Amino acid sequence: MTIETFDVAVIGAGPAGEAAATTAGFAGKRVVIIEKEPEVGGAGINTGTIPSKTLRETALALSGFRARNIYGVDLSLRREATIADFTRHERNVTRSERARALASLEGFGVTVLTGLASFVDPHTLRVEGPKTGEARFVRAETIVIATGSSPFRPKDFPFEDTRIHDSNEVLEIDRLPKRLAVVGAGVIGLEYASTFAAIGSEVHVIDGRAAILPFLDGEVAAALKKAMEANGVRFHLEDRVVQCEVPQGGDVILSLASGACLPADGVLVAAGRTSNTASLKLEAAGIVPGERGLLTVDAQYRTSVPHIYAAGDVIGHPALASTSMEQARVAMCHACGIDLLTKVPSVLPSGIYTIPEVGMVGETEETLKKQGIDYVAGVASYASTARGKIIGDTTGFVKLLFRREDMKLLGAHLIGEQAIELVHLGLFAILSGSGLELFRDACFNYPSLAQTYRMAAYDALLKSGWHGGR
Repeated sequence: MTIETFDVAVIGAGPAGEAAATTAGFAGKRVVIIEKEPEVGGAGINTGTIPSKTLRETALALSGFRARNIYGVDLSLRREATIADFTRHERNVTRSERARALASLEGFGVTVLTGLASFVDPHTLRVEGPKTGEARFVRAETIVIATGSSPFRPKDFPFEDTRIHDSNEVLEIDRLPKRLAVVGAGVIGLEYASTFAAIGSEVHVIDGRAAILPFLDGEVAAALKKAMEANGVRFHLEDRVVQCEVPQGGDVILSLASGACLPADGVLVAAGRTSNTASLKLEAAGIVPGERGLLTVDAQYRTSVPHIYAAGDVIGHPALASTSMEQARVAMCHACGIDLLTKVPSVLPSGIYTIPEVGMVGETEETLKKQGIDYVAGVASYASTARGKIIGDTTGFVKLLFRREDMKLLGAHLIGEQAIELVHLGLFAILSGSGLELFRDACFNYPSLAQTYRMAAYDALLKSGWHGGR
């Protein structure tokens, strides 16, 4: 048995795997990355982050969604859109990102192997190739598990039926559904619900919780729900699917706990995700996974076996591509003995690619109340800016949360066009320990949506009791 030796072996070539491999390559290590799929990129490029966000932009373009508010007329789908129209741009972007990821790995001298990796012992991996019986063995001083996650499939849904999809399969649909039922009002479910509603599908969202996205600031979550309802999405909250019938012809029939009966020609089940650890044979490495395959790590992203690290979805929350990459970089800086990065930032932004989009960073009103922190909230609407009127977004807004005693910024929450880009202004203010004075002293372009930061800051200043006196 021939064993190839490396300094670092990375299992999984998604965002976390790519970041781990390139960081180790940057440190001058001999690195191999092992990916079970024919293409690199993982869920981030191939089935999740990039495809879903690209489909959202395609839906906005095909539907004329943005133009409706500007011109006051419905320009949507002047011709019947085909599935090819809907997926063409997504496939082009995905292909381009795969090429970029592969070029990045090759640029740092990373060896790329295609095959299914499993542990033989704590330092040795068996890589089963695409051809039956083909296997290679890899030994490394340091191993990184970055195998990501897959959609969780509740047993109550017959996924073998071509009308029932998880969030991976929905990318492979062969027709646009006229009525789509989305089971689960989490981030993935709401993003796809928004996208399909924009292109004209009748969309129903079913979830057992009383409110959507409870981690959001409550005012923003309520505004998002209201906006999605205005765009045609129908919510069935505090309800659940008790039966899913799939007759030979016609629609799938979902029976809800409330007694409602919901027919649909497409069903998307977005019921969370499961870590991809089942095939790794972790017992051979001395690692015991937790619920849904999650791996436990320390502050340096080491598992219970010190030379084996894990990063990304495989370790759970927050399970974002951005944070996954940072985790992997921190892990490899530690493993390779370089001081470039020692920890993942304590303040992380989030972006939700619904229609309208949502950006958030830092504390919410709810978390501040729970901590007993006295705060002041300042709000400014997009409609109060010329730029908001120009682009036709009159419902978006920025909400800033300041600590009352010193007016330091603790949280920034945005909903509306470009919210995911604009939230980074709040991120940098929080990271730098800045407060109201930063927005007071800054000069923003006119017209711009960024002006809402200054307007929200002055709104908070007035609410704090300051009225310009000496």
